[in-house]
Amino acid sequence: MKQYLEIGKIVNVHGLRGDVKVVPWCDEPEFLCEFDTLYLGKAQKPVSVTAARLQKGNVLLHLEGVDTVEAAEQLRNQVLYMDRDEVELEEGVYFIQDLIGLEVLDADTGKSYGKLSDVMQTGANDVYEIKDETGKTVLIPAIPDVVQETDLDGGVMRIRPLEGLFDAD
Repeated sequence: MKQYLEIGKIVNVHGLRGDVKVVPWCDEPEFLCEFDTLYLGKAQKPVSVTAARLQKGNVLLHLEGVDTVEAAEQLRNQVLYMDRDEVELEEGVYFIQDLIGLEVLDADTGKSYGKLSDVMQTGANDVYEIKDETGKTVLIPAIPDVVQETDLDGGVMRIRPLEGLFDAD
């Protein structure tokens, strides 16, 4: 599992004091406002967040040492990362990054359905895309009736599919 996870992208400068506008890549933009330290770019250089606020679904950040429009402009298109150790997730909540690649097994028979290849956030519940070895994809709802166990350490997810979900065409 990656130590640093992508959490958003700096897309613009805001105001005259060097604030940056960030498009959040997390479930709720408020989550991004909770961090005192984020990590900038591929080098994942630590940067202190001195102020954070929401604006129309985006986040405006003031980063320590970035006090001019010119300095903020240098950060445009940089990806921000978070350290997974700075977040405690509730039981049954996972980072999408950790779910991608899990082998999906039948909870009753152990049959492999393929690997979890994508997570779509639909609002009511997430939808998992499972891709088998032939490249065929099947979508399953991420609900307790279907997902029986998620074992990140073991690299598997056990499901009990809804009737007809994996039937041949």
